Amino acid sequence: MILVTGGLGMIGAHTARALTDLGRDVVVTSHRAADVPSFLRGRVTVESLDVTDRDAFLALGKQYEFTDVVHLAGSIPGDDPVAYFRADLAGLLNALDAARAWRVRRFAVASSIGNYIGRPEIPWHEDLALPTADLPLLIIAFKKAVEPLTTHSLQDTGVQPVLLRIGSTWGPLMDPESPFNPMPPYISAVLRGETPQALYADDGGDCCYGPDAGRAIALLTVAESLPHTVYNVSSGRPVTNGEFVEAVRQFRPDLPLSLLPGRRLGPGQDPYLDISRLTRDTGFTPGYDIAAAVADYAAWRADNNR
Repeated sequence: MILVTGGLGMIGAHTARALTDLGRDVVVTSHRAADVPSFLRGRVTVESLDVTDRDAFLALGKQYEFTDVVHLAGSIPGDDPVAYFRADLAGLLNALDAARAWRVRRFAVASSIGNYIGRPEIPWHEDLALPTADLPLLIIAFKKAVEPLTTHSLQDTGVQPVLLRIGSTWGPLMDPESPFNPMPPYISAVLRGETPQALYADDGGDCCYGPDAGRAIALLTVAESLPHTVYNVSSGRPVTNGEFVEAVRQFRPDLPLSLLPGRRLGPGQDPYLDISRLTRDTGFTPGYDIAAAVADYAAWRADNNR
């Protein structure tokens, strides 16, 4: 039995789906979300859990025999950074406590592409030393702290840590007006019959479709052995706005979708993740290019509000 915290969120739900596709029994937890996406109904067990409640977290181990934990639960920062850090740190420490108490085989936890901010090399790969840099978001700052907290907490316990440096992921269940990724809001406007604001054709960078991210995490969770602790999770190739808009034109050729020439900030290259290690150790290859991802997402949104 595999536990996926935050299992009704975007990445968590796709991870749970991929695990069930691999024949695993899965328990997902959710604190606020109540709706189970159609692709998970009848396939997973859903438990309501506030991950900051240590006793409730540990009590799950009395109901199920967990072999692995995938900790993806997290919150969105508000006005108080200390309150955000306190809540997500409590959730992480409780998940680590549970993994150690239950003596699970593997503990996978969400980290971030943002950990590489400040490295000039492109693509970003796992052997790069993480720089000291000004970080643009509280979420990235916390994810950077997750890594040493996890590895030191699990040292000499027999539980293998897997740090998931997840790239720029989008797709079904993401906030359709997300400020973190331009693709869902752009497609939302198109689905309303509106002409979205023009994007710079050559801007872009790392891009991974949600079902691919979930499958990558699932493969890392169930692999018989993993020779590394840190893995990039993404598609392994950059996507430009020009490629994205061309994919959107395939299902809405009637709308005048214009592009601005070049890049907003001038010449350069947007970073993306190297997934050679992920592919070598699990056999993962992405199932969606940008055209297939846009088509799948548009079809999903036709019947779902997010």
